[in-house]
Amino acid sequence: MSDLFSFNIKNRLAGSHARVGELLTPHGVLKTPVFIPVGTKATVKALTPEMVEEIGAQAVLANTYHLYLEPGDELIAKAGGLHSFMNWEKPIVTDSGGFQVFSLGAGLGEGVSKVSMKNKENIDKGRCTTSISTPVNINEDGVTFPSFRDGSLHTFTPERSVEIQQNLGADIFFAFDECTSPLAGYDYQKSAAERTHRWAGRCLERHRADKESFRKQLLFGVVQGGRFEDLRRWSARTLAEMSFSGFGIGGSFEKEDIETAVLWVVEELPEDKPRHLLGIGDPKDIFGAVENGIDMFDCVSPTRLGRNGTLYTHSGVINIRNGSFRADLSPVDEECDCYTCRNYSRAYLSHLYRSKEMLGPTLGSIHNLRFLISTVDRIRDSIEKGSFFEFKASFLSKYDKKTK
Repeated sequence: MSDLFSFNIKNRLAGSHARVGELLTPHGVLKTPVFIPVGTKATVKALTPEMVEEIGAQAVLANTYHLYLEPGDELIAKAGGLHSFMNWEKPIVTDSGGFQVFSLGAGLGEGVSKVSMKNKENIDKGRCTTSISTPVNINEDGVTFPSFRDGSLHTFTPERSVEIQQNLGADIFFAFDECTSPLAGYDYQKSAAERTHRWAGRCLERHRADKESFRKQLLFGVVQGGRFEDLRRWSARTLAEMSFSGFGIGGSFEKEDIETAVLWVVEELPEDKPRHLLGIGDPKDIFGAVENGIDMFDCVSPTRLGRNGTLYTHSGVINIRNGSFRADLSPVDEECDCYTCRNYSRAYLSHLYRSKEMLGPTLGSIHNLRFLISTVDRIRDSIEKGSFFEFKASFLSKYDKKTK
């Protein structure tokens, strides 16, 4: 790390890999563990940056693929980078565009997300591959993909992904990787991880070539390998030998295997560098991942669910559109301190969503983000106090993912 960055571990929890740390960046300190809201197109949907800051967000994560297509990374560079462009002076993280390789390729062809609970038998026997015809072409040089806007073809190489993210000016960015389908078999997962490792080396080389960006931005490598223990451990060891400032854990998972897969990787990664679990935001998954050594999270789920009226509460997830809430004058969650819960009732939110009023998704997104951010804040506090396991048991005894 350059003199603008440092990562210090402040506390460790006995009997686990959980730890509390501080990651210094040019735009502020991230207290870890930390949940980072996703602002895909340089905005957390339905919220102003001031709202996001008031919610308690320490950073935001933006999407390289989308910002490259619109408004373009060169324009953002002319504006002074993402911090100036979106009026956000706290840390910013950008992904590499690698997830779009999956979502437009194997994910589109197979109709799955990066986390699957289906076809486990086929995965175990290695029968599923990514041979379905898709609009994405992956080869050794990089990935050619169509624009979601007009269908025009574009190519990301590892070098181009780095150049775009340097233009965006994020404090932390990720090496270009191939995110595979959870239905991909062993052989494809292995070849994709090998390609990801080669791309990682090219990303490092390109990043080092720009001395100014190298000093001002951290580059994280991305561990792949699907749900196969030997591939995950091998990928982590391979990347740990490279000069990355931190590590992302990406790719495909089986829902019930996330904690186990995280532990495989963490056991192979260096202790003194931060670990980011990419695209995972279910509260139950966060507890398990923190216990197994994860420092950073991001996910679109809280705002995506919030826009649709699905809201987190300490006693479970609720669909505020349901008829049972039409005359319910209590807050969304009595235990939540967010702006929404302090000022509005379930009945009012139910009315907004049913009436298709724009304020509904805004208030729902505020609540969901605050719920997750405050939960991770409490997890961090419980690690410092040595009461993590008691807090985890108390939280999960009431929390039920089933929507009501």
